[in-house]
Amino acid sequence: MEIVKKEILKWLAAAIIYLISDSKWVSPTQVVPKKSGITIIKNENGDEIQTRLTTDWRVCIDYKKLNLVTRKDHFPLPFTDQILEKLVGKNFFCFLDEYSGYNQIDINPLDQEKTTFTCPFGTFAFKRMPFGLCNAPATFQRCMLSIFSDMIGKCMEIFMDDFSVFGESFDECLNHLQHVLEKCIEIKLVLSWDKSHFIVKEGVVLGHIVSKRGYYI
Repeated sequence: MEIVKKEILKWLAAAIIYLISDSKWVSPTQVVPKKSGITIIKNENGDEIQTRLTTDWRVCIDYKKLNLVTRKDHFPLPFTDQILEKLVGKNFFCFLDEYSGYNQIDINPLDQEKTTFTCPFGTFAFKRMPFGLCNAPATFQRCMLSIFSDMIGKCMEIFMDDFSVFGESFDECLNHLQHVLEKCIEIKLVLSWDKSHFIVKEGVVLGHIVSKRGYYI
């Protein structure tokens, strides 16, 4: 209950959601584990098995019924190997991560009511795109490709909220980073400082370590 309250207060403070008194569209709230990292444990038979650690909890809205009546957007997402192969061979990288990426996409005011959800603290609707909507990934990827269309393939690659900036030399990578950051400032796109890495020779992209030599898990 405290997890839900904390998230609701955060969303309200950031103007991501607002109170709504009446709506035909009401979805339930649920709390799911955020898993990160792999550890080895013994099962009941004494066998060693891999398992993911629960590091935190995420408040999600169950939009199952809304998604059933939503016309699907089939905009394609790039394949992981396509992204990785385009990065291999580059000498320097910057790996940038958007801060709450979905929540930076505004929802048309006429459609906001459809995102209505209920919880013990009230009934709310989203002003900005939440997790759980079936077309959210396609909408987000299309938006990012449109914003950075003149840079993709030349100095960066994008998969959802993960930006990989590259360069053949330190100075070139730094110059490319400057162009990307200037675009972010122009459109008021917020990045996560803690999850970003600057001017490195290798890093983690889509669960793989990538460098000039190649990529591997």
